[in-house]
Amino acid sequence: MLSKRPENRRNQMEVVALDQLVPADHLVRKIEAAIDFDFIYPLVEDMYSADNGRPSVDPVVLIKMVLVQYLFGIRSMRQTIKEIETNVAYRWFLGYGFSEKIPHFSTFGKNYVRRFKDTDLFEQIFYRILREAMEKGFVDPSVAFIDSTHVKASANKKKFNKKVVRVETRSYQAQLDGEINADREEHGKKPFPPQEKEETKEIKSSTTDPDSGYYVKDEREKNFAYSFHTACDANGFVLASCVTAANVHDSRVFTDVLDKVMEKVEKPDAVAADAGYKTPFIAKYITDLEIRPVLPYSRPRTPKGYLKKSDFAYDEHYDCYICPEEQILFYRTTTREGYRQYSSDPKQCQGCPLLFMCTQSQNHTKLIHRHVWEDYLEEADHLRHTAQNKKDYARRKETIERVFADAKEKHGMRWTTLRGLGKLSMQAMLTFAAMNLKKLASWSWKPVQPV
Repeated sequence: MLSKRPENRRNQMEVVALDQLVPADHLVRKIEAAIDFDFIYPLVEDMYSADNGRPSVDPVVLIKMVLVQYLFGIRSMRQTIKEIETNVAYRWFLGYGFSEKIPHFSTFGKNYVRRFKDTDLFEQIFYRILREAMEKGFVDPSVAFIDSTHVKASANKKKFNKKVVRVETRSYQAQLDGEINADREEHGKKPFPPQEKEETKEIKSSTTDPDSGYYVKDEREKNFAYSFHTACDANGFVLASCVTAANVHDSRVFTDVLDKVMEKVEKPDAVAADAGYKTPFIAKYITDLEIRPVLPYSRPRTPKGYLKKSDFAYDEHYDCYICPEEQILFYRTTTREGYRQYSSDPKQCQGCPLLFMCTQSQNHTKLIHRHVWEDYLEEADHLRHTAQNKKDYARRKETIERVFADAKEKHGMRWTTLRGLGKLSMQAMLTFAAMNLKKLASWSWKPVQPV
């Protein structure tokens, strides 16, 4: 039966407490019960004057305002303030009454510029929330899952300058150079002299946001972006994060992320990462720390129809390779890049029945490269076949991949409206702090039982 409301009660006056209007199981109630935000006061005490100036907006309110933005995926602080003005749950979370005026949307921005910029405040907040989760036993850092995701920068991809920059030296270059020269001397070769010439490359630099990097994934996706390099545990709690320009390769930031996990949380028993991190140095770095590497299978880059490197057996005792026709490839030299070269005898290869599928060399010489740290990669490949590694690697899609999916779909991390590496680092810390806080609050929530 069709019915209509008999009267319009929009202007009806009622006496009601704000607390009565917030649902008992609302997320803000769970968060308020899970953590005491008073820990923020000691963190910001030195950023405020003790006895001068006008009274400030409560710093806990400021942080809660920005947490509302990242918890509920609101696109900007301006829109966040509009939501807070009309949402009783958000007002309750901030401790503001019905008629109290909410701070202007520019308040947080001004406080960031004048007080919070160039500080580690947001990182401290992130790790305090993580510590609360650890104390409750929710965090399982036995396996650290490490990966990165790209966040589109607030920059027009058509507005850029081309410039030549110096290629940054890899953090382990001195160690690698030492091992290369030691390997050359062991084989009777002269060590390389120090390389004085700086390596350079041409890059595209955005005129809108110079800190971003030009990212090319395929022919369809080319833009300026940032990379959020992140580690999480088996339960999806984010353990650490670093932000770089998108044109910085994942493998160059791996050690920074893992070092943060070991410093702030604990040393994991295993580290799982995708093929982008499968390099000789990373395999060595993990193994030397007595951490089990969980790395995937890498498809050989050999042209179709040709023998793969795995078809040649390496003899560690005699330091040589043996081809399928039982011919020996002897050591030739060690390159500046750290690769030993093994070459065949062209006289023996000339009449080989497999020559057509072995090499394209005009002088019939097969050449194989082996990194001085190849042993670590081979050990990682052996571990790949164990049941534990198979189980741990399969969990990547349930952990770090889900973290990135949730961050982009629910917390506004698909693109950014901020510019500059400092502000993007703040966004990363606040986004992942909000995600950890949400999980902490939900897991620790105990509904009130009816009497």
